Amino acid sequence: QVQLVESGGGLVQAGGSLRLSCAAPRNIFSFGTMYWHRQVPGKQRELVASITSGGSTNYADSVKGRFTISRDNAKNTVHLQMNSLKPEDTAVYYCRGHLVRDYWGQGTQVTVSS
Repeated sequence: QVQLVESGGGLVQAGGSLRLSCAAPRNIFSFGTMYWHRQVPGKQRELVASITSGGSTNYADSVKGRFTISRDNAKNTVHLQMNSLKPEDTAVYYCRGHLVRDYWGQGTQVTVSS
């Protein structure tokens, strides 16, 4: 079963930074678009950022200027650098890869304390 593997979540104070990482199988990473989503209990999963195989990026308005998505082609890994974190960024963050169909990671908890 194909799975994406996330890491890097944790507890941080407001204003701090975290970097999430997602390792993907080479074919998905090389040819597919990679996404980061987040979900708070009781709410719908929200798209945070995306990056195409060519490196084009998009961000949710709520994270523009604070989060940066990037690719490490040597390691088949996508990163989400999160700066100036706010308590409302608290959520479980999920990585998704899309190549013909969707592939998801297991999620990593990010908690931002005020």
